[in-house]
Amino acid sequence: MTAATTVTPVVQGIDLVKTFGRVVALDGMNFELYSGEVLAVVGDNGAGKSTLIKCFSGAQSPDAGEMFINGEHAEFKSTSEARRHGVETVFQTLAVSPALDIASNLYLGREVRKPGFVGKVFRTLDKKRMRSESSAHLKNLGISTLQNITQAVETLSGGQRQAVAVARAAAFGSQVIILDEPTAALGVNESARVLKMIQDLRDRGLSVILISHNMPQVFEVANRIHVARLGKRAAVVTPQTASMNDVVAIMTGAMTVPEEEQQLAPAP
Repeated sequence: MTAATTVTPVVQGIDLVKTFGRVVALDGMNFELYSGEVLAVVGDNGAGKSTLIKCFSGAQSPDAGEMFINGEHAEFKSTSEARRHGVETVFQTLAVSPALDIASNLYLGREVRKPGFVGKVFRTLDKKRMRSESSAHLKNLGISTLQNITQAVETLSGGQRQAVAVARAAAFGSQVIILDEPTAALGVNESARVLKMIQDLRDRGLSVILISHNMPQVFEVANRIHVARLGKRAAVVTPQTASMNDVVAIMTGAMTVPEEEQQLAPAP
């Protein structure tokens, strides 16, 4: 049965529509993310999941429908606007600068300048402060694979680079972190570390949107699973109420779930 709740979603989308010419990416998509949960978004290619998260990350704007952050109407014209509302996104491309060190990547686009005349006039960066605060962020996240904060990102493994991108999002994302296929190019051990980070973020009270094709990983960390199909929300289920085969069947249209049986909100 649908869980009854009076809690306002951290992120909500109502009847979102997005078209690209004759291609309908979102066709009245509904979406709710609640505080302190990992919500997985799954669907076949063309289901609309990537377009959905781009709308919430500010990379794109819906053509119709409404978006809300903590119950307040929101329109994001850029990723910077989304960030100001506490929404951080880690895209598949990671958007890290390989030649820069870990601390510089954490503060990429948010560089801290030295106080006083030197910082204002000569725009000199306060590298000491950024390195100190970066170390603190990594420690708070429990990331132990990044020991040397001055190490260039190009020398890191794929899992370590993902950790840098996630740490940057967690350091500045006050409410929501969106992760787009965070383990797609990683091995088993590195994937396990990233999944542990996701669970740690949830335990810290952050809300996480996880886009993934990896069903075992989805069922390992997700509280609820939003299944997208043909630009619409086909169902919302939990790992306790549906199997992996059920989710795949919903994705392909072989199975439908009545709305009254969906988990549209976390269980009280």
